[in-house]
Amino acid sequence: MVRKENLVVKHEIRGGTGDVYMYHILEENELMGHGTLYARVVLPPGSSIGYHRHVGNTEPYYILKGSGIFVDEKGERVPVQAGDVCVIACGESHGMENTGKEDLEIMALIINEG
Repeated sequence: MVRKENLVVKHEIRGGTGDVYMYHILEENELMGHGTLYARVVLPPGSSIGYHRHVGNTEPYYILKGSGIFVDEKGERVPVQAGDVCVIACGESHGMENTGKEDLEIMALIINEG
C-alpha cells in the first residue's frame, strides 16, 4: 500500500507557542501497541513544543531541517540543527523551540516502554 502522510495541525502543543504541523506517517493503531506516534513534525519560526514529561515511553527526535533549541531533562537549552538526534529516555522531560528563520523539521517517534 502507498498513501500520503496525514496532516494534523496542533495549536500551542503541550503549552508551547504557535502552530505545529504533524504529518503522521503511521497512525497509532498501525504501531501495533509498540508506540503512539510516528510523524514528521514541522515547527514554523517562533513556534515550540512545550516542556513535558514522558511516562511509560520514549521519544527520540531526529532533526531533518532547520535549527532550534532542544530543552533537555535538566532544563538545559541545547542548540540543534539538521542531523542531530535528541534522545529522551522514559521518565524524562523535554521541549523544542524553533529559534531560526526557517521551518524546523523533525522526525518524532514515540516508543512504548517494553
